[in-house]
Amino acid sequence: MRRLVVFIMAMVPLPALAPVTADAVTTKARTSCTAPATTAPPGARVESVSAVHEPGGTISFPPQPPVPAPPPISGVPAYCDITVTLTHPGANDHVRIKVLLPESGWNGRFQAVGGSGYAAGDFGAPLIGAVKAGYAAASTDAGHSLSFVDAGWALTADGKVDLPRLRDFASLAPHETAVVGKQVTQRFYGHGPAYSYWNGCSTGGRQGYMEAQRHPTDFQGIVADAPALGWDRFAVATLWPYVVQNQQHTFLTSCEFEAFNAAAVKACDGLDGIRDGVIGDALHCHYDPRRLIGTTIVCDGEPVTITAAAADVVARIWEGPTTLAGTRLGNGPLPGASFTGLSAPVTGPDGTPSWQPFIIAAEWVQNFLERRPGFDTSGITYAEFARLFRQSQAEYHDIIGTDDPDLSAFARAGGRLLTFHGLADQLIPTRNTVDYRRRVEQTMGGSERVDRFYRLFLAPGVAHCGGGGPTPADPLAAVTAWVEHGKAPDTLPATVPGTNATRQLCRYPLISRYTGGDPADPAAYRCAHA
Repeated sequence: MRRLVVFIMAMVPLPALAPVTADAVTTKARTSCTAPATTAPPGARVESVSAVHEPGGTISFPPQPPVPAPPPISGVPAYCDITVTLTHPGANDHVRIKVLLPESGWNGRFQAVGGSGYAAGDFGAPLIGAVKAGYAAASTDAGHSLSFVDAGWALTADGKVDLPRLRDFASLAPHETAVVGKQVTQRFYGHGPAYSYWNGCSTGGRQGYMEAQRHPTDFQGIVADAPALGWDRFAVATLWPYVVQNQQHTFLTSCEFEAFNAAAVKACDGLDGIRDGVIGDALHCHYDPRRLIGTTIVCDGEPVTITAAAADVVARIWEGPTTLAGTRLGNGPLPGASFTGLSAPVTGPDGTPSWQPFIIAAEWVQNFLERRPGFDTSGITYAEFARLFRQSQAEYHDIIGTDDPDLSAFARAGGRLLTFHGLADQLIPTRNTVDYRRRVEQTMGGSERVDRFYRLFLAPGVAHCGGGGPTPADPLAAVTAWVEHGKAPDTLPATVPGTNATRQLCRYPLISRYTGGDPADPAAYRCAHA
């Protein structure tokens, strides 16, 4: 690899972006990777500039535990890697924004890449993939670790919540990524991008919605998949499966949990007209887990009889968190979604089975609510859970709720928002996104008006951000066609992992209904009301 690094430390003012039209899509190649003449907001500095050219154009990536390394990306052109750092008055922060710019073949577009979990961005495969596709691309660390399971940045040295860093993570860093990224792009190529896009899933999906809500002119097109909306509630609600098992003193094995899901799939398979081992319309699957009581299954070669206590745990998890009085606090996962997403099985030294909590929820409760990183979440009672839920709402909704249904400014700006969410999402309840979409419709005049700028697609059998069922092949291409050519997507092309089968996902509230013929042929389905 050839890498030329230039270090620059300079404070600069924020100039206005030069206007640009679609004619700017064709650009000439850059012959050198040099620092731009300017960066963005006050407090910004160009930290480093690197010319990167990998022999053979193949780039590999390290693992980010517990997630394995993504596959290498080949065919990557030479690009310029520019890192800008920002600090904010009154905050002890040091935010990095990385901007990658292809030295040739720029398509005239800018793409900002979102994060996952507690990571505000990703400096690896998503950025490189965007550069390979011809985009000027940017992402941010929001001033802390890019580890999605670590919220150790939450507290100051004196044990108080670091609100400036939380605000960076919640909303400021994605906005500044748009500002800085477009500024650097303009100075590098001589003009700004013709179109700007946001692309993210999970936390990246939440960030996309936050951009539409609070900074509606940052991006013309937003892909925001499986979004962690209502973070102040979601981050507590997803501790519920762990609390239920502890409070009911009933810990199911993975095998037992899977038996309940298999029974639900068997009962609800065919709601979309085809029995293919997938719940095609999980929103209308109302399987009662108590129907499995007394059934004997085989786990690790041993017979196990499903008990009423086990069925009660599953029922409570699917129902979602409630108060002791039965008031609903949030949504649970849909039947068909893996239970091990929100709680992981472990075995103690004495062989006693138990479960670990969903790390995102545990970190939120420990750091942002209890302000004690070592706080033991296993003793949380139902009453304490409700208290923590209300506390999170009261303290953090205005900062990171990300659920304002008024998208009128985004619509007036001509923005386009596209989301897909898997119906078997094991981490973020799919109903959260459906509920938000319904609130937008109520606020903005109904589904027909909302469809003009915001479309939602639900993917049968698909887990968090993809896999397990027909997963959209290229949502960014769909939103690009919508923004640049006015082609609003009625369907999203999707592929079934490990097969040659393809499907067309239908825009909400329609579902893909089988009408006959080869199930692997998209023509065998039509979009219809459930």
